[in-house]
Amino acid sequence: MKALIERIRKEAVYIGNGIIKVDGFVNHQIDPALTTAIGREFASLFAQAGVTQVTKVVTAEVSGIAPALATAQALNVPMLYARKHRPITMANGFYLAEAPSHTKGGVVQLMISPEYLGESDRVLLIDDFLATGSTIEAVVQLVQQSGARLCGIGCVIEKVFEGGREYLADLGVPVITLAKIDLEQDAIVVR
Repeated sequence: MKALIERIRKEAVYIGNGIIKVDGFVNHQIDPALTTAIGREFASLFAQAGVTQVTKVVTAEVSGIAPALATAQALNVPMLYARKHRPITMANGFYLAEAPSHTKGGVVQLMISPEYLGESDRVLLIDDFLATGSTIEAVVQLVQQSGARLCGIGCVIEKVFEGGREYLADLGVPVITLAKIDLEQDAIVVR
């Protein structure tokens, strides 16, 4: 996706410890036009990969919400995010998984209400980054607990140097990323 790659080349900063700062346009301040284009691109690429009849787009709170919402809008389906804190409105049980947080440190609990995800759902998982794959794996666990079918995984940016794609390979679903980042002597290389 040319516009995304150009934006990464212009604004992304490597701040060390494997962390790429793109929060000026992806996961803190959101560029609405770029995010809408990202959603359309995911919808198109998954259709080309044979992923059809998606009923829900699922992501993790917080940074995956914008690209997931744009993708859900392009597919005209609901978007659901795994919450990090259980609200009092989630009183009748929930699916629960844990994931290590690279940017926050420690372990994060993710939860989804069975009220919104079930056996009849066909899920597309969308997130901002594919790094180690551990957060995505936690969301996959939530989808599996619900009995829903995982149909594909899409990430805006893939940090190829962290091996997440290989970690997720056994899931047997298409994994689509819109930009790939590698590091060469602490310099960002975009592919």
